[in-house]
Amino acid sequence: MYTVAIIAGGLASRMLPLTEKIPKSLLSVNGKPFIHWQLDYLSKQGIDKVVICTGFLGEQIEDSVGDGKKFGLEVVYSNDGPSLLGTGGSLKQALPHLGEHFFVLYGDSFLPINFHDVQLFYESLGESALMTVFKNNGQWDKSNVYYEKDRIILYDKKSQLEAMQFIDYGLGILSAEVFVPFKNKGYLDLADVYNNLSKAGRLAGYEVFERFYEIGSHEGLKEAHFFLEGV
Repeated sequence: MYTVAIIAGGLASRMLPLTEKIPKSLLSVNGKPFIHWQLDYLSKQGIDKVVICTGFLGEQIEDSVGDGKKFGLEVVYSNDGPSLLGTGGSLKQALPHLGEHFFVLYGDSFLPINFHDVQLFYESLGESALMTVFKNNGQWDKSNVYYEKDRIILYDKKSQLEAMQFIDYGLGILSAEVFVPFKNKGYLDLADVYNNLSKAGRLAGYEVFERFYEIGSHEGLKEAHFFLEGV
Protein backbone atom coordinates (compact mmCIF):
# COMPACT_ATOMS: atom_id res chain seq x y z
CA MET A 1 0.00 0.00 0.00
CA TYR A 2 1.11 3.55 -0.70
CA THR A 3 2.30 5.89 2.04
CA VAL A 4 -0.38 8.26 3.35
CA ALA A 5 0.36 11.97 3.70
CA ILE A 6 -1.85 13.67 6.30
CA ILE A 7 -2.05 17.44 5.91
CA ALA A 8 -2.33 18.78 9.45
CA GLY A 9 -0.64 22.17 9.47
CA GLY A 10 -3.46 24.69 9.21
CA LEU A 11 -4.42 27.36 11.75
CA ALA A 12 -7.98 26.01 12.21
CA SER A 13 -9.43 29.46 12.77
CA ARG A 14 -13.00 28.19 12.25
CA MET A 15 -12.61 25.99 15.33
CA LEU A 16 -11.62 28.75 17.75
CA PRO A 17 -11.57 28.91 20.73
CA LEU A 18 -11.03 25.11 20.82
CA THR A 19 -7.89 25.39 18.68
CA GLU A 20 -6.33 28.36 20.42
CA LYS A 21 -3.81 26.18 22.26
CA ILE A 22 -3.97 22.83 20.47
CA PRO A 23 -3.92 21.86 16.77
CA LYS A 24 -7.20 20.73 15.23
CA SER A 25 -5.92 17.16 14.80
CA LEU A 26 -5.73 16.79 18.58
CA LEU A 27 -9.32 17.81 19.30
CA SER A 28 -10.89 15.15 21.49
CA VAL A 29 -13.53 12.91 19.91
CA ASN A 30 -15.05 10.35 22.25
CA GLY A 31 -12.12 10.58 24.62
CA LYS A 32 -9.15 10.44 22.25
CA PRO A 33 -7.46 12.83 19.81
CA PHE A 34 -9.01 12.84 16.36
CA ILE A 35 -5.76 11.96 14.64
CA HIS A 36 -5.60 8.77 16.73
CA TRP A 37 -8.91 7.72 15.15
CA GLN A 38 -7.39 8.36 11.74
CA LEU A 39 -4.22 6.41 12.43
CA ASP A 40 -6.05 3.43 13.93
CA TYR A 41 -8.24 3.32 10.84
CA LEU A 42 -5.30 3.58 8.44
CA SER A 43 -3.54 0.73 10.21
CA LYS A 44 -6.64 -1.45 9.84
CA GLN A 45 -6.68 -0.58 6.13
CA GLY A 46 -3.24 -2.12 5.68
CA ILE A 47 -1.29 1.13 5.50
CA ASP A 48 2.31 0.81 6.74
CA LYS A 49 3.67 4.37 6.65
CA VAL A 50 2.20 7.80 7.34
CA VAL A 51 3.84 11.19 6.83
CA ILE A 52 2.20 13.95 8.88
CA CYS A 53 2.67 17.43 7.44
CA THR A 54 2.58 19.76 10.43
CA GLY A 55 2.72 23.49 11.02
CA PHE A 56 1.00 25.45 13.79
CA LEU A 57 1.63 23.69 17.15
CA GLY A 58 2.94 20.68 15.24
CA GLU A 59 5.20 19.61 18.10
CA GLN A 60 2.06 18.70 20.06
CA ILE A 61 1.07 16.25 17.33
CA GLU A 62 4.54 14.70 17.42
CA ASP A 63 4.36 14.34 21.21
CA SER A 64 0.93 12.68 20.98
CA VAL A 65 1.58 10.32 18.07
CA GLY A 66 5.28 9.59 18.44
CA ASP A 67 6.85 7.19 15.97
CA GLY A 68 3.52 5.50 15.27
CA LYS A 69 4.38 2.10 16.73
CA LYS A 70 1.41 2.14 19.08
CA PHE A 71 -0.81 2.31 15.98
CA GLY A 72 1.12 -0.38 14.11
CA LEU A 73 2.52 2.25 11.75
CA GLU A 74 5.72 4.03 10.85
CA VAL A 75 5.05 7.75 11.30
CA VAL A 76 7.43 10.51 10.21
CA TYR A 77 6.94 14.28 10.20
CA SER A 78 7.47 17.14 7.80
CA ASN A 79 7.08 20.57 9.37
CA ASP A 80 6.37 23.74 7.40
CA GLY A 81 8.89 25.71 9.44
CA PRO A 82 8.53 29.41 10.27
CA SER A 83 6.14 30.16 7.37
CA LEU A 84 3.05 28.19 6.39
CA LEU A 85 3.58 26.58 2.99
CA GLY A 86 -0.03 25.82 2.10
CA THR A 87 -1.52 22.38 1.55
CA GLY A 88 0.38 21.86 -1.70
CA GLY A 89 3.59 23.39 -0.40
CA SER A 90 3.56 21.08 2.62
CA LEU A 91 3.25 18.06 0.34
CA LYS A 92 6.01 19.34 -1.95
CA GLN A 93 8.35 19.67 1.02
CA ALA A 94 7.45 16.17 2.23
CA LEU A 95 8.13 14.46 -1.13
CA PRO A 96 11.42 12.84 -0.01
CA HIS A 97 9.40 10.79 2.50
CA LEU A 98 6.47 9.90 0.24
CA GLY A 99 7.71 7.81 -2.66
CA GLU A 100 6.68 7.96 -6.31
CA HIS A 101 2.94 7.63 -5.59
CA PHE A 102 1.13 8.39 -2.33
CA PHE A 103 -2.27 8.96 -0.75
CA VAL A 104 -3.26 12.44 0.47
CA LEU A 105 -5.64 12.82 3.41
CA TYR A 106 -6.68 15.98 5.26
CA GLY A 107 -6.04 16.09 9.00
CA ASP A 108 -9.64 16.96 9.81
CA SER A 109 -11.37 14.18 7.81
CA PHE A 110 -12.52 10.66 8.62
CA LEU A 111 -13.37 8.80 5.42
CA PRO A 112 -15.27 5.49 5.42
CA ILE A 113 -13.59 4.21 2.26
CA ASN A 114 -11.52 1.21 1.19
CA PHE A 115 -8.03 2.55 0.48
CA HIS A 116 -6.96 -0.68 -1.22
CA ASP A 117 -9.78 -0.45 -3.77
CA VAL A 118 -8.89 3.16 -4.54
CA GLN A 119 -5.23 2.26 -5.07
CA LEU A 120 -6.09 -0.65 -7.39
CA PHE A 121 -8.37 1.61 -9.42
CA TYR A 122 -5.68 4.27 -9.70
CA GLU A 123 -3.07 1.75 -10.81
CA SER A 124 -5.44 0.31 -13.43
CA LEU A 125 -5.66 3.73 -15.12
CA GLY A 126 -1.94 4.49 -15.27
CA GLU A 127 -2.61 8.14 -14.40
CA SER A 128 -0.57 10.70 -12.46
CA ALA A 129 -3.31 11.77 -10.03
CA LEU A 130 -6.71 10.78 -8.70
CA MET A 131 -9.39 12.59 -6.71
CA THR A 132 -12.19 10.80 -4.89
CA VAL A 133 -15.50 12.60 -5.36
CA PHE A 134 -18.91 12.62 -3.70
CA LYS A 135 -22.20 13.80 -5.21
CA ASN A 136 -22.87 16.75 -3.00
CA ASN A 137 -26.12 18.29 -4.25
CA GLY A 138 -25.09 21.45 -2.41
CA GLN A 139 -25.44 19.80 1.00
CA TRP A 140 -21.99 20.18 2.61
CA ASP A 141 -20.28 22.80 0.49
CA LYS A 142 -20.51 24.39 -2.93
CA SER A 143 -20.13 21.72 -5.59
CA ASN A 144 -16.84 22.39 -7.39
CA VAL A 145 -16.14 19.22 -9.39
CA TYR A 146 -17.32 18.42 -12.91
CA TYR A 147 -17.00 14.62 -13.00
CA GLU A 148 -17.86 12.18 -15.78
CA LYS A 149 -16.93 8.52 -16.34
CA ASP A 150 -13.91 8.23 -14.06
CA ARG A 151 -12.52 11.63 -15.10
CA ILE A 152 -12.43 15.01 -13.42
CA ILE A 153 -13.33 17.33 -16.31
CA LEU A 154 -12.80 20.38 -14.10
CA TYR A 155 -12.06 21.06 -10.45
CA ASP A 156 -12.35 24.72 -9.55
CA LYS A 157 -13.01 26.20 -6.10
CA LYS A 158 -13.24 29.75 -7.43
CA SER A 159 -15.90 29.49 -10.12
CA GLN A 160 -18.78 27.03 -10.13
CA LEU A 161 -20.46 25.67 -13.26
CA GLU A 162 -23.92 24.14 -13.56
CA ALA A 163 -22.29 20.83 -14.53
CA MET A 164 -20.51 20.69 -11.17
CA GLN A 165 -22.51 18.32 -8.96
CA PHE A 166 -19.64 16.79 -6.96
CA ILE A 167 -17.11 17.82 -4.33
CA ASP A 168 -13.66 16.57 -3.37
CA TYR A 169 -14.33 13.70 -0.95
CA GLY A 170 -11.00 14.25 0.80
CA LEU A 171 -8.80 11.36 -0.34
CA GLY A 172 -6.46 11.68 -3.29
CA ILE A 173 -3.56 9.84 -4.86
CA LEU A 174 -0.74 11.87 -6.36
CA SER A 175 2.51 11.10 -8.08
CA ALA A 176 5.57 13.14 -7.16
CA GLU A 177 5.98 14.35 -10.74
CA VAL A 178 2.81 16.48 -10.63
CA PHE A 179 4.72 18.95 -8.43
CA VAL A 180 7.49 19.54 -10.99
CA PRO A 181 5.73 22.58 -12.55
CA PHE A 182 5.59 24.14 -9.07
CA LYS A 183 9.19 23.45 -8.03
CA ASN A 184 10.07 27.16 -7.72
CA LYS A 185 6.83 28.16 -6.00
CA GLY A 186 6.87 28.72 -2.23
CA TYR A 187 3.32 28.85 -0.88
CA LEU A 188 1.13 26.43 -2.84
CA ASP A 189 -2.50 25.42 -2.44
CA LEU A 190 -3.26 21.80 -3.33
CA ALA A 191 -6.45 23.08 -4.97
CA ASP A 192 -4.29 24.82 -7.59
CA VAL A 193 -2.46 21.55 -8.32
CA TYR A 194 -5.77 19.72 -8.80
CA ASN A 195 -7.15 22.57 -10.91
CA ASN A 196 -4.15 22.48 -13.27
CA LEU A 197 -4.32 18.69 -13.54
CA SER A 198 -8.03 18.75 -14.38
CA LYS A 199 -7.53 21.39 -17.08
CA ALA A 200 -4.75 19.28 -18.59
CA GLY A 201 -6.99 16.18 -18.64
CA ARG A 202 -4.71 14.38 -16.19
CA LEU A 203 -6.96 13.96 -13.14
CA ALA A 204 -8.81 10.68 -12.67
CA GLY A 205 -11.96 10.50 -10.58
CA TYR A 206 -13.29 7.82 -8.21
CA GLU A 207 -16.89 8.22 -7.05
CA VAL A 208 -17.69 7.45 -3.41
CA PHE A 209 -21.23 6.85 -2.18
CA GLU A 210 -20.88 7.07 1.61
CA ARG A 211 -20.56 10.52 3.17
CA PHE A 212 -17.42 11.82 4.86
CA TYR A 213 -17.01 13.14 8.41
CA GLU A 214 -14.92 16.15 9.36
CA ILE A 215 -13.96 18.25 12.35
CA GLY A 216 -13.37 21.47 10.45
CA SER A 217 -16.54 23.01 11.89
CA HIS A 218 -18.29 22.82 15.25
CA GLU A 219 -21.28 21.04 13.67
CA GLY A 220 -18.94 18.62 11.92
CA LEU A 221 -17.24 17.84 15.22
CA LYS A 222 -20.59 16.86 16.72
CA GLU A 223 -21.42 14.62 13.76
CA ALA A 224 -17.99 12.96 13.91
CA HIS A 225 -18.54 12.28 17.60
CA PHE A 226 -21.77 10.39 16.94
CA PHE A 227 -20.39 8.49 13.94
CA LEU A 228 -17.18 7.39 15.65
CA GLU A 229 -19.11 6.06 18.64
CA GLY A 230 -20.00 3.12 16.40
CA VAL A 231 -16.57 2.54 14.85
